[in-house]
Amino acid sequence: MPPINYEVEYDNRARVPEHPEIFARWQREAAAFRAAARDAQLGLRYGPGPRQTVDLFSAQDDNAQTPLALFIHGGWWRSLEPAMFSQLAAGPNARGVTVALAGYELCPQVSIAQIVEQMRGACLWLWRKERKRMVVYGHSAGGHLAACLLAQDWQAVASDAPADLVPAAYAISGVFDLSPLTQVSMNQDLRLDEAEARRVSPLHWKVPAGRSFDAVVGALESSEFLRQSKIIADGWGARGVATRYAEIAGANHFTAIDPLSDAGSAMSQRVAELAKRVHAIAL
Repeated sequence: MPPINYEVEYDNRARVPEHPEIFARWQREAAAFRAAARDAQLGLRYGPGPRQTVDLFSAQDDNAQTPLALFIHGGWWRSLEPAMFSQLAAGPNARGVTVALAGYELCPQVSIAQIVEQMRGACLWLWRKERKRMVVYGHSAGGHLAACLLAQDWQAVASDAPADLVPAAYAISGVFDLSPLTQVSMNQDLRLDEAEARRVSPLHWKVPAGRSFDAVVGALESSEFLRQSKIIADGWGARGVATRYAEIAGANHFTAIDPLSDAGSAMSQRVAELAKRVHAIAL
C-alpha cells in the first residue's frame, strides 16, 4: 500500500476549487443574518486578545429557560473569523436555542494549546454571564476544539463552574488525531512536533462519564477526514462516551455546515435537541 499523501488529504481548499465562491456566499449570508437579527450582541469581549470576542444571537423567546449553544469556526486554527459564520446560528435560533460564536487568536501567533485555553475561557465567560451549561458545536478546527471542551473536568478548571459545563458536543469535519499534521506544509504555522501533536489530540484524552459526542463529516471529504470522525466516535464510544457518527450525503468539507442555517435540517434539529437536553440538567 502506498504511503498516505497527507498534504493532499488535508488540503481542503485544493479539493474544493470552488471554495472562494462558497466563502463569498457565507459572507453574504452572515451579513444578512446579522442585519436581521433582533437583539444581537456583537463583539463582546471574553479575553484580552483582539480576536477573543463573542457574538451572541438570542432565540426569539430568550429567557432564563432558553438553552445555550456555542459555535466555533474552523480555518486550521490560523484563519477565518466568527463574523463569517453568523448564519450558522439561524437554525438553532429558530428552534429556541441562543447561540454564541466565539473567536480566538490564530497560529502562529499562538499555539493550538493556547487556543484550547482561550476556548475554555470563552466557555467560562458564557457560564458567568448566562449561568447555563452549553452544547458546543464546531467545524473543522472548531470540531477539534469542541471535542477538547467536552473532555474537561470543569471543576478542575474553575471552582465556580459545574464539572459538566459542556456535557455534549457536535463536531462537523473535525480533526482529533493531530499527528498527521506534523507532515503537512501548514505545520510551519501550527508548529507541532510528535509530542505536542499527541498532547493536543483529544482522541487520546480521558473523557468524564456521561458525556455525549456527535462526529459528522461530509461524504465527499477525503479519506483522512472520514477516518478522523470515525476514530473519535469509535475510540470514545469504547470508553463510555455516547457517540454518534454520520456522513452528510453530497457534502464536501465546506458545504457540510450549510444545514445549520436551515431550521428544518436534521443538523439544526440535532444541535437544538442536544442543547435542550443539556439545559434540562439541574443546576
